[in-house]
Order: sequence, then structure tokens, then C-alpha cells
Amino acid sequence: FLVCLEVFMAKQTEFPFQVQGYELDSFQHVNNAVYLNYMEAARWKFFEEIGVLDYLLKERIYPVVIETTIRYLRELKMHDQCVIETSWSTDMDYIVAEHSLYSLTGTRRKAAKATVKMLLVSQERLIYSLSEPMKRRISGICGEECTENAIACCL
Repeated sequence: FLVCLEVFMAKQTEFPFQVQGYELDSFQHVNNAVYLNYMEAARWKFFEEIGVLDYLLKERIYPVVIETTIRYLRELKMHDQCVIETSWSTDMDYIVAEHSLYSLTGTRRKAAKATVKMLLVSQERLIYSLSEPMKRRISGICGEECTENAIACCL
């Protein structure tokens, strides 16, 4: 029971990108919904980087966003160079991403921050528990036990 309450903290990642013209609204700044797209791209890149994306896709298990809290702080404009810095952790069976989106154009300024909670869900809508090796991989405290086979047998 106590193991289930353990919170693994926090791998740090960066996802650089540049604002494109087609992402602008009629006021010539990025529409609020596009910020969520940037963060979604950062999340998929993370699962690829930690080496679990191919396995999850093969098994038809998907990281599904179940909750997002976002605060918009500054507008982004065309060709702004940006980065999303994310702290990754787990909380029971939730994967938690704490995103901070910065504009690097001119002075570095935070443009948005968000907390996103995800669960691993199969195509059949079954919710998967996070194995200890998966929690360690997400949190960046992986050792020898974090092979694909360990993740596969414990999902």
C-alpha cells in the first residue's frame, strides 16, 4: 500500500521550437489552443526520448491527458524562438508534467505554465497501472532494471 503512494520526482527535459505563421490568430499572436499543441508535442518527444514510445504504440497503450491546468502569461508572436522546460514525475498511476514555456526572443520570458496529468490507457479503454520500472524511467532515476522487457512485464 505505501509503495502505491510513493511519488517519483522529477526528470527535467527541454523542447525547443519556433512559432510558425500558420499558428497565429487574427491578432497576429499565437492562439491559446496552440500552446496546448506545443506542450503535447513536448510530451510525445519525451516518451520517445525515454525509450518507451515504440513499445506503447506497438501494444496500443497511449498516454491520455486527463487533466490540464494552464496559465497564459505572455503572448507569443511569429518566429519567436521558444523552449518548453518540463519536470516529469509520477503520482500513483498518474504521469505528471509540469511545463514552463519560455520565449527566448529578446529577453527570456515565461509565456505560459501548465500542469498536465496523464494515465496510460489501452485502445480498449483499460487503464494501466504504472510499474516501478516505468516510474523510474519517467522520473529519470533508471538503472539496469529499466529495460523494455522490465517495462513490458510490469505494465
